[in-house]
Amino acid sequence: MKKTTDELLKSLKSKKTLEEYFSDNHSEIFFESLPEIIEFFIASKKLSKSEVIRKSQIERHYAYQIISGEKKPSRDKLIMLCFGLELSLDEMGQVLKKCGYSELYPRDLRDSVIIFSVYHNMSLMDTNELLFDMKLKILQ
Repeated sequence: MKKTTDELLKSLKSKKTLEEYFSDNHSEIFFESLPEIIEFFIASKKLSKSEVIRKSQIERHYAYQIISGEKKPSRDKLIMLCFGLELSLDEMGQVLKKCGYSELYPRDLRDSVIIFSVYHNMSLMDTNELLFDMKLKILQ
């Protein structure tokens, strides 16, 4: 359920730091760009860029281009990056929508496998194994 503007303002006034406010209300905040969203999640989840890139299994140079905003990733690459960022399903949906892609859709067989994986905190490698076993296109 979306918060009202008054509820967000009340939350903002009650927080000691901006980071606390953003962490509690990230799904309500309109980020300007994908790099801002990525930087926010890296900081809020206390991850390093190299750790995110390793977990996302995206080629290092290309991943840095995505993070810096030089390249717009495909939907699959963005989902892979979301795995690297250890995002929840809601957070992943926010990132996908920001880039103009559809959220993961449970009526789509492939998307439902990815949703299951995210919900069960599976790694990208385990997710790809599950997709492969079901003869679906892996994330690459």
